[in-house]
Amino acid sequence: MSEAPKHIHLSGICGTAMASLAGLLQLEGHRITGSDKAAYPPMSELLHELGIPVMEPYSEENLSPAPDLVVIGNALSRGNPEVERILDERIPFTSMAALLHEEFLKGRESLVVAGTHGKTTTTSMLAWIFQVAARHDPSLEPSFLIGGVAENFGSSFQLRPTRTFIVEGDEYDTAFFDKGPKFLHYFPDAIILTHVEFDHADIYTDLEMVKTAFKRLVNLVPRRGLVVAYDGSPNVTECVSHALCRVERYGFTAEADWRISKLRQENGAAGVRMRWEVSHGGALWAELEMLMAGEHNALNATAAAALAFSHGICKDAIQAALASFKSVKRRLEVRAQVAGITVIEDFAHHPTAIRETLRALRAVYPQSRLWAVLEPRSNTLRRKVLEDDLIASLRLADKVVLAGVYQQERIPGAERLHPEDVVQTLNNDGLKAELLPDARAIVNGIAPQLRPGDVVAILSNGGFDGIYEKLPARLRQLHP
Repeated sequence: MSEAPKHIHLSGICGTAMASLAGLLQLEGHRITGSDKAAYPPMSELLHELGIPVMEPYSEENLSPAPDLVVIGNALSRGNPEVERILDERIPFTSMAALLHEEFLKGRESLVVAGTHGKTTTTSMLAWIFQVAARHDPSLEPSFLIGGVAENFGSSFQLRPTRTFIVEGDEYDTAFFDKGPKFLHYFPDAIILTHVEFDHADIYTDLEMVKTAFKRLVNLVPRRGLVVAYDGSPNVTECVSHALCRVERYGFTAEADWRISKLRQENGAAGVRMRWEVSHGGALWAELEMLMAGEHNALNATAAAALAFSHGICKDAIQAALASFKSVKRRLEVRAQVAGITVIEDFAHHPTAIRETLRALRAVYPQSRLWAVLEPRSNTLRRKVLEDDLIASLRLADKVVLAGVYQQERIPGAERLHPEDVVQTLNNDGLKAELLPDARAIVNGIAPQLRPGDVVAILSNGGFDGIYEKLPARLRQLHP
């Protein structure tokens, strides 16, 4: 692309990465428009604040007059009216990942956070550590793109003239014309690898295919680079086993280069505070603390600390950044407290993520009755391939409510998750579970049952038809 401002249209703009890219492009002076099937928070709110128009739904008319370039999101495929017009008229097009590399990553140091779980939070932590360190050394202030709104920044992106660009590396495919993982476009100088499990069942046929993608990412790191990898997963070990750069492992084992120990969580006036010790090179390196819950978040923070320290950021800055870290929207986010009932939103999209979310809430609210309200929406959860793991994760709740499978008609019947089977299994185990078809039915069904002290975890990686607002509103009607 030339330096002259262009009209760039993003088809599928409400995806987290796409909306963030739109913001970055706008900062460069380009005129940005976008379209999507349906806009929902938090990205719809971010785009509104940026003044970027979002047209709904997809239509050929959204490309009139023809833009200079169209970024086609990976949710779009042949048959989409905008894709068809782009191809018919040969309007220049590209993918989010390719444009991110061409426009922002080239010439910078690319730090990529990848993994099946935890990458959004870990990317946010790493960016905040660099931002805090920049108070004493402005050259450390990072540019970043995160797949969620980092609350410390109030944004999912930042652009600075400095060298470091921190990016969340997504293993999902790039576009209908590029079926490789997005993160292979990012050519990392260093990576964090949080976890490797089977996910994205719509594009990966099995775990071996997933591992191959991560192995290819590791293979892009130069010899001078660094891989910071979780040490509690044989899959991660396999993926980094042939790295030609330095590899440092983090976790709870005695062999970890960055070893976590003495993890404890305390409830106080400011909320839950988590503290733990980190040993490095066989000796105590630091005590870290955060106003967050969950063993998984201690792992995420330790990974971010390890990569930041390797880039010359001092221990004091790392400690200060983590102590002031505010999390990411839609990650254990308290949406409302009504009559002693706490409503929490979480992006949980995989049985392992659901398990860690419920474990964290058990630690924070040990005396509460814990409800898990799940919308099977991700391409993995909509399939029955991980049904047993899902059931095991949901057993951590006291009450379980499942919605119908999102757009179930798009999943072949033989592959589809059947929520009624999950509910029956849980009920047979003695755990009260029920299936309610949609957000409205769930709100009307559970609101009268909720009592002071209850915690409701709403789990979905989508808008869930506004249930995050509808349930608190109904509770306020019942408890004026």
